[in-house]
Amino acid sequence: MSIKVGDQAPDFTLVTKTPDGPALVKLSDLIGKSNIILLFVPMAFTGVCTTELCGISNGISEYTALDAKVLGISGDNPFAQEIWAQKEGITIPLLSDYEHTVAAAYGVAYEQFLPEKNLIMGGVAKRSAFVIDKAGVVQYAEVQEHPKDLPDFDAIKATLRGL
Repeated sequence: MSIKVGDQAPDFTLVTKTPDGPALVKLSDLIGKSNIILLFVPMAFTGVCTTELCGISNGISEYTALDAKVLGISGDNPFAQEIWAQKEGITIPLLSDYEHTVAAAYGVAYEQFLPEKNLIMGGVAKRSAFVIDKAGVVQYAEVQEHPKDLPDFDAIKATLRGL
């Protein structure tokens, strides 16, 4: 069952790649500093994931103006995420949920990703969006069952405007 509005956001520590090397990002260290948007995406280097995160990167000033920090999360390793970000111009931090523990904690992991294509990959994150307020409470939650469906970014912005 996925995390829903009103729930306390599960804490996590994940790896990101910075110009200085790998670094740890702990959600609880960010709580209270700004609102947070967590965007779970299934996989790096795929068309819809690239479109989504490039769109967010290009419009990041809208989210910054709404006092929000945007984080992308996928099960890819941080080195692949770094190459993807450089290749596509993704500027938001990408966090590696390589063990799929955060996707599981948020209830957004597929049991089997794209079974109609006979892909046997459990734990891949469903395309999902969560808005977490400065108190660490989830104020918006959206989980897409189909990986090609994007979150409702207008609804996400409306939620941020209400915080």
